[in-house]
Amino acid sequence: MKKDYLPACCTPLEEHWPLPQAEPTLRLVSTRFAPEHLHHDDFSHCAIEPVSGVAKRQTEYLAGRLCARQALAQLTGAASVPGTGDDRAPQWPADTCGSITHGNGWAAAVVGHSAEWSGLGLDIERIMPASRAERLASEILTPAELRRLERLPTEQRAQRISLTFSLKESLFKALYPQVLRRFYFQDAELLSVGADNCLRMRLLIDLHADWPAGSQVDGQFAQFDGYLLSLVSIPR
Repeated sequence: MKKDYLPACCTPLEEHWPLPQAEPTLRLVSTRFAPEHLHHDDFSHCAIEPVSGVAKRQTEYLAGRLCARQALAQLTGAASVPGTGDDRAPQWPADTCGSITHGNGWAAAVVGHSAEWSGLGLDIERIMPASRAERLASEILTPAELRRLERLPTEQRAQRISLTFSLKESLFKALYPQVLRRFYFQDAELLSVGADNCLRMRLLIDLHADWPAGSQVDGQFAQFDGYLLSLVSIPR
């Protein structure tokens, strides 16, 4: 690995906390990426195992792993790169947990100590155009969520649908390593969203003895530059 090598496809890695509720024991690192600037030897220069696929897939993977390595270095002092399991989920070093997200030119990773956190789920999404959001609403939202959606002003509906999508993705990332069972949009619901961008979600199915139907978790989100960034962090 070339020392401090930063591929041209990524902006300088940034440690920051864009979310409303501070979590001092977590580390979040992000970058912006551009697939058109990916070079064929960027993976080798970064000492990251390459992945196959089109430039977009390769660049978002590289960007996400660079963020994860930097976040782990800040958390533990050891700059390691999470592997990839047979289920494509990141494999975090012992005593740590984390989550990686990438999409629409933005990538990030959040990590913490597993002694303090049992699950972390991070997801980035673009706010959907209104027509697409309305078309997908019944797939993403439960009947109860759809009823609550009807009470929102028209101009807020696409944001709420996009947010619910992102939060359910974050919830899956946070819980899957614990339950090792896939679940879907209709298996959880968003109960409330506060003015402080903090929220509560509830499982609608039994996932595990530790995670029966009715279990509730808290989350939070930030909105910037047309993006929604959501985090579900589950304390140990």
